[in-house]
Amino acid sequence: MANREKQASPNSRQIYGYNGRIMRVDLSEEKNTIELLDEDTLRKYIGGATLGIKYLYDEVSPETDWSDPENRLILCSGPLGGTRIGGSGAIAVVSKGALTNGVASTQANGFFGAFLRFSGYDGIILQGSAPHWVYLYIHDGTAELRDASHLLGKNTYEVDRAIKHELQKGEREVSVLSIGPAGENLVKFACIFADMGHIAAHNGVGAVMGSKKLKAIVVSRSKNTIPLKDKQALSRLSREILANTLADKFYDSIYKEGTLPAIITASNVGFIPVKNYITGVHVIDVDKLDAYTPQNIRTKLKAKPSPCWACSSTHCHMGEITEGKYAGRVVEEPEYEGLASFSSLVGIDDMTTSTVLANEVDRLGLDTNESGWVIAWVMECYEKGILSRDTTDGIEMTWGNGEAIMEMLNKIASRQGFGSILAEGVMRAAQQIGGGAENLAIHTLKGNTPRSHDHRAMWLELFDTCVSNTSTLETQSKAPYKLLGLSETYDAFDHETISTVEAKIKGAMVFEDSMVTCRFQTATALELMCQAVNAATGWNLDFEEAMTVGRRAVNLARAYNLRQGIGAELDAPSPRYGSTPSDGMAEGRGIMEKWDEMLNNYYTLMGWDEKTGKPKPETLRSLGLDYVIPHLWE
Repeated sequence: MANREKQASPNSRQIYGYNGRIMRVDLSEEKNTIELLDEDTLRKYIGGATLGIKYLYDEVSPETDWSDPENRLILCSGPLGGTRIGGSGAIAVVSKGALTNGVASTQANGFFGAFLRFSGYDGIILQGSAPHWVYLYIHDGTAELRDASHLLGKNTYEVDRAIKHELQKGEREVSVLSIGPAGENLVKFACIFADMGHIAAHNGVGAVMGSKKLKAIVVSRSKNTIPLKDKQALSRLSREILANTLADKFYDSIYKEGTLPAIITASNVGFIPVKNYITGVHVIDVDKLDAYTPQNIRTKLKAKPSPCWACSSTHCHMGEITEGKYAGRVVEEPEYEGLASFSSLVGIDDMTTSTVLANEVDRLGLDTNESGWVIAWVMECYEKGILSRDTTDGIEMTWGNGEAIMEMLNKIASRQGFGSILAEGVMRAAQQIGGGAENLAIHTLKGNTPRSHDHRAMWLELFDTCVSNTSTLETQSKAPYKLLGLSETYDAFDHETISTVEAKIKGAMVFEDSMVTCRFQTATALELMCQAVNAATGWNLDFEEAMTVGRRAVNLARAYNLRQGIGAELDAPSPRYGSTPSDGMAEGRGIMEKWDEMLNNYYTLMGWDEKTGKPKPETLRSLGLDYVIPHLWE
């Protein structure tokens, strides 16, 4: 598969901070071309998530289904990729997602983004569908498609090892991006797995990759460097960004212990999800809860640090199970969401079982959040008699039954029996089962599930998850409030305040996703990140322009979804997701009481039509999206 390079425009030149090249691979035709990027486009869309959404909007029509060969799978780095900025080896993955048939935008940390940049590319666009299973291998300035039939059925850990053995490459000589059995079988919440433990998880991007018969993408580490305008300034700023991150107690804790402490905090404070929201109170023995501390887990796993590119934190670890039937099994130290999904959410109080199940999800190539909600929903349906052993293929889906969960996860990944129904995701499975199952299902009306929290006690994340265009969070509680003229403290249960904060901070997180760097390293410090971009590129990007970039992506994604028929009527939670808790921290507090008022306030502040949620022509024009106006406002 030879490289063919398209000619640059007459005004093209060396663009500092970028290679200025995108690899486009047509899997149907088994050929690739190299497209050159111009500086105006890069400054307007930066890279990562934003550039990916631009390509998706321009190239994938509303009539194209997520599994159609004409869908694109877009992988992009950004101007800081592969630099000394911590966690800058990440990659953004954008596509039309399987769960919502709208925008999917998600990131995976690790090394892939850095190695891709060293190979001379800022991104890859994959289109078409291969006539047989293949993997893409990028090395020595070339790209080739290799047969992947021997990799079929292998889980993500096995694929990583098999490819490195086949290529005779060491652990950090290549980066492997792959799908597990779930992606092969087009499970709608299949994810893409990178570098033994890093996952592009949301909206079924792994199913999109599977629909293209692409088992893996492998990029070899090159000795090439990225053209940077001021290396010394960028090196200095990398230290300043890290110091700023560590000055925040929240990020300092993650730097040292990862997200594991959140299990204890969430349990004590009341935002850990318990048994599919049946209750808001996590009842667990103190000794069993203490087993979920980072110190205990790392000791039990004999954990060793396994950091991402340019990362000095002790956040990521690899270890092995030391007891029980899975003793000796190599696992990654689980994150909060993996542990929450397979502890309180499904009625398990044993740390080892939670860890094994969280790891099994990674191996199978499933999204841990959707997997947890699917299993929890099945267990409540089983408890209430909506489901029985006859419908669950003889598996006793009772609360806390780890063996049953393991068996059902494998059925989902292989689409066997009842697992094939669950492979459609919570919303569609509930619709198919019926009989009251819909009232127990936790999801947005777009079709995706939330992160593994009890969002009824976290209104900002609940509202954001529902109005998000990408099936996952677009804002977060650790936004640059002061720079936006907002107070860092506010009433977390006030309807107007929540919808106002949501609109005001929208765009900051998406800009960070365009870098593409690890949020736990950069802490959404947009002013410092702008300085870093300027050191890399020689630009004069400032905070306001950064927010404009982020908001441009948000509005473009919104316009894309509207063209797919994903409108304002779907900016809402399912009945159980939006329910009023009867106990716990948020007892009696109901977000749905003024939901329509929240939407109207949010739409108004976003510059969108209050009834339809469509970005107004003047809003699109102010963001340089004039060409979108006739698509929404004929």
